[in-house]
Amino acid sequence: MKPWLLGCTLLVSVAAGAAPLSPESLATAARLRDQALAGSGAYEVVESLTTEVGPRMGGTPADARAVAWAVEKFRSMGFDRVYTEPVRYPVWRRGHERAEVLSPFPQPLHLTALGHSVGTGGRIEAEVVEFATLKALEDAPDGSLEGKIAYVGNRMERSRSSAGYGAAVGARGGASTAARKGAVAYLLRSVGTDSDRLPHTGTMRYEEGVRQIAAAALSNPDADLLSNMLRRGQPVKLALDIDAGMQGEYESANVIAELRGRERPDEVVVIGGHLDSWDLGTGAIDDAAGIAITARAAALIAALPQRPRRTVRMVAFANEEQGLLGGFAYAKAHAGEIAQHVTGAESDFGAGRIYAFSTSEAPEAARETVEQIAQALAPLGIEHTPGKGGAGPDLIPMAQEGMAWASLAQDGSDYFDYHHTANDTLDKVDAKALDQNVAAYAVFAWLAAESDADFGSKPKEP
Repeated sequence: MKPWLLGCTLLVSVAAGAAPLSPESLATAARLRDQALAGSGAYEVVESLTTEVGPRMGGTPADARAVAWAVEKFRSMGFDRVYTEPVRYPVWRRGHERAEVLSPFPQPLHLTALGHSVGTGGRIEAEVVEFATLKALEDAPDGSLEGKIAYVGNRMERSRSSAGYGAAVGARGGASTAARKGAVAYLLRSVGTDSDRLPHTGTMRYEEGVRQIAAAALSNPDADLLSNMLRRGQPVKLALDIDAGMQGEYESANVIAELRGRERPDEVVVIGGHLDSWDLGTGAIDDAAGIAITARAAALIAALPQRPRRTVRMVAFANEEQGLLGGFAYAKAHAGEIAQHVTGAESDFGAGRIYAFSTSEAPEAARETVEQIAQALAPLGIEHTPGKGGAGPDLIPMAQEGMAWASLAQDGSDYFDYHHTANDTLDKVDAKALDQNVAAYAVFAWLAAESDADFGSKPKEP
């Protein structure tokens, strides 16, 4: 689940009489910015995580190795405290996954099961029926797919933001709809913008009380191939053999690193990313990059002669990919501390440069401080875009309870070429782009933690 799927609008306020940021604080922000641009060390962190741990799907042995890696790495960066908080969740496993066209044009297909999907229970053979969109599948008569495989072929549109993803990702939830129509399995075109023969995985959900059928994504070229076959007007028969399913429970952890505030240590500015990844690639852009960006930003602040007034907390969240599980665990553990979480931002949209900055809606009293932060970010090519953006995915549970947020929007023009595929690897990461991200997060975290502003975090009324 990603930030473009869920968001919320929250009020931001500044305490009456709060002073704007001082020239000294702004000068320190400029020095942090320049230092990061000269070489932040973030690329080396991505290289370390992808090389020494690699793919780290929730519930796997690599998940535990990633937690140990993070604890050791953060301890080497000069934080005042590094600790873990438990995150428990059900485990989904992927076994084998095979597909082929049996007739009229026999050949293999490349696909991957969606997270939380069941398997096919062995090899199944059935005719496939194509739907242009999920809505078209929903409009099909009940029972019309009895014994058949449903296939939704809508294609994701490319954009710098996540707009195309939000419009396309709903198709991952079509398995229960297909089952209600009688289908024995569900296929969709991968939710991605590439033309590689590498399918995109992602989490799906079943509806309560509906028969569960296997759900898998075809690579874009294979989706084209299947659609071309169906266009010829002959019945197309497929064979599927998918081994997948839920298997017990597992306890992982959110890994937390803190710089203790010198004056208001109980007030927290949160930054972070998610530590887990899918199993197909090495999780370089999703989300080793976010871990590296925010950890190195905090580490630059740690190297300053003094701590900021407030605490800066960097969180490496567990198992975001299968439902923001680390984010929900964090929100539960800190439910009584909403007001103390003065603001937060998460990096979880790849390794592209940041082009826009926004916050929760700011009333008149807050605008000077927010504008000062925006001006400090402007030399990085970052535009202030009030009213846009939303909380990062793992911070959504906290934001929904009343925590203020900031958004540092990355250029995702090519993000969905690699997202959730075997192509999510280190070679897709540009070191200089990471440096620009680190500069932005260091400026934001320092100024938010150094300011006297009350950004409006308060528990929502029942």
